[in-house]
Amino acid sequence: MSIMRTRAEAGKRRLIAGIAVAAAVWLLAGCSSSDSGLSGADASYDTGGEYAESDAMAEEAMAEGGDGAEAYNAGETPDDNRAVIVTGSMYMTVDDPRAAANEAASVVRHAGGRVDARSETAPSEYDGGQAWLTLRIPSDDLEAVVDDLRDLGTVDEFSTQSSDVTRAVTDLEAQISTLEASTARIQALLLEAGDIEDIIVLENELDNRQAELESLQARERGLSDQVALSTIELSLTTEPVVDVDDSPASFWDGLVSGWEALLGFLSGLLVITGVLLPWAALAGVVGILAWLIVLAVRRRRPRREAADAAEPTAASAEQP
Repeated sequence: MSIMRTRAEAGKRRLIAGIAVAAAVWLLAGCSSSDSGLSGADASYDTGGEYAESDAMAEEAMAEGGDGAEAYNAGETPDDNRAVIVTGSMYMTVDDPRAAANEAASVVRHAGGRVDARSETAPSEYDGGQAWLTLRIPSDDLEAVVDDLRDLGTVDEFSTQSSDVTRAVTDLEAQISTLEASTARIQALLLEAGDIEDIIVLENELDNRQAELESLQARERGLSDQVALSTIELSLTTEPVVDVDDSPASFWDGLVSGWEALLGFLSGLLVITGVLLPWAALAGVVGILAWLIVLAVRRRRPRREAADAAEPTAASAEQP
């Protein structure tokens, strides 16, 4: 009888422990959906195998990250603590886009910034080439760097836009602090848990919390980078080549244009004559030599024919 009572009590304890674990997990899941639910998310594990609710750590985390949010909501956030993302564009006309792009990159890097993107096009018959750069400039030095960039050429257009993300940064910091405290509490519960089912439940919840924490931290790093480094799109081009219509508009313009065309033709003809004259002289010398050779050949031909004719006559005269 005592054995059956002992088994019943043990089964009752397991049932109570399972209900307590389910309740703790449900409370932990509610923490991530809203800030108000984060304060009652954790549970502590005692030596008897039962869980009790505990929000002290969550409330402490909210207190650490809540000062900035309360000040922002009350409109009392100092200007020095505001998180502002600045973006802009700058269009410039320069003599040499490639050289200007190298100089712009040097100015930005010297100020502690970086070049996130760069592209160039070669010069053509219509312009001297183009260059585009995406500049990341430290926000505190933005005005000084822009003033240095103005010295590269003529600024055709410059504009900037600002976006205040103080509230988003404050909320992220509060959520990260609270989630870190909650994750640490789950890790402590996991160390104290003795039942395999409790360990599996807590490990799954810990994995979910750590994944959510890493996602929030990545968002925070992205916002911090955008706030710390302003983004300026820089375009560098040259003056375009403009085709001028110089066709004559009156009789006098036509006469002047015709006279200039005639002078140009005569000038070109003289140039061609000067180029061909040495070749013509050489051709004349070669022609004279050829004529002399032909003339000498023609003079020798009658003599040879006369000599050939006299040879048979002399041979017949010698016969008795």
